[in-house]
Amino acid sequence: MMDLTLTQSFSLIALNGQRSLEMTVPKKVALRCMAAAVIVELYMENGFTHSQTQLTLSQEVLDQSRSLPYRDVIVKSLARKNESIGDLRNWLRRASSLPASTLKKLESAVAQSLRNEGILEEIPHILGSDLYFHTAGVSIKEYRTHPKYYTSITEFLRADILEDGEAADETVAMLWLLRESGCLLDFFSRNEMEQVSAKMIALYKGNALAQVLYATQIRRGMELGIKQYFRMKKKAIKTPVGSGLNFVFPVLERSQAIFIDTEKMFPNPTARLHDVRTRLESKGHIVNVLKDGDVPIIKVDNVIYDAVPHAVYGRVPIHGVRLIPKCPF
Repeated sequence: MMDLTLTQSFSLIALNGQRSLEMTVPKKVALRCMAAAVIVELYMENGFTHSQTQLTLSQEVLDQSRSLPYRDVIVKSLARKNESIGDLRNWLRRASSLPASTLKKLESAVAQSLRNEGILEEIPHILGSDLYFHTAGVSIKEYRTHPKYYTSITEFLRADILEDGEAADETVAMLWLLRESGCLLDFFSRNEMEQVSAKMIALYKGNALAQVLYATQIRRGMELGIKQYFRMKKKAIKTPVGSGLNFVFPVLERSQAIFIDTEKMFPNPTARLHDVRTRLESKGHIVNVLKDGDVPIIKVDNVIYDAVPHAVYGRVPIHGVRLIPKCPF
């Protein structure tokens, strides 16, 4: 596998499943953290010169940033204020506060660098497989990280955090980026979060980079609050009340729990799964069945779902399957 920078590795996680053509709130949260990742990356590569509490981008970084366009976006945006930004915390806060237009340029530059390597692509969004979007012919695009790279990054990160021993500086940074982007629960179960917390405390006590990063907050309360509201909705969808909320409030991100209708009114589990797989694969998704049964577990691209039998009631009941995301660990 190719060597990836910190920004590229985090972006493969952060952009996976995000809408590629719209600036949603979850994507804006991810992009702010990607901008901060560029600064951490430069810091880890000794791209700053130190003067007491001041950090200044070295001339070499300014000259070479063009070779990595995503760095160039951030460096150009901040270089004119180079002398007055201050320490690493201030650099991180300034980078994460760049305007949406700059964040969009960063997204384009990072995505293009990953496309060039063949490890990120745009595909039809899984929401397009939902009954209502499918029948309406609505086209939505999303990013998909190459499954091999997505699995490799997440498994290495989990092992480095959950196992005893020193963690690499890149893991220290990735853990902070996941915290600030609100993504920790996407990769660690609630039971594992105690271990993650203990690891962060240990790193904070003994790792110089962790002492700076873990004391720094760049997340914006409103944006992260909305993202967590989406997460709350994703759990609520498992209840009858949640099912109603899913359709009453369009602001909720329905892509997290889609409904796929089946050909027959009362199909057996095998027929249901066949119809679901056919619909998803026709949209360009990679589908793997992890567990058969009345409620199969399937992996679509890089996300694992429970395929729960469900019906939508109107004038005529429509039977099918609701895909509900689940923690893979």
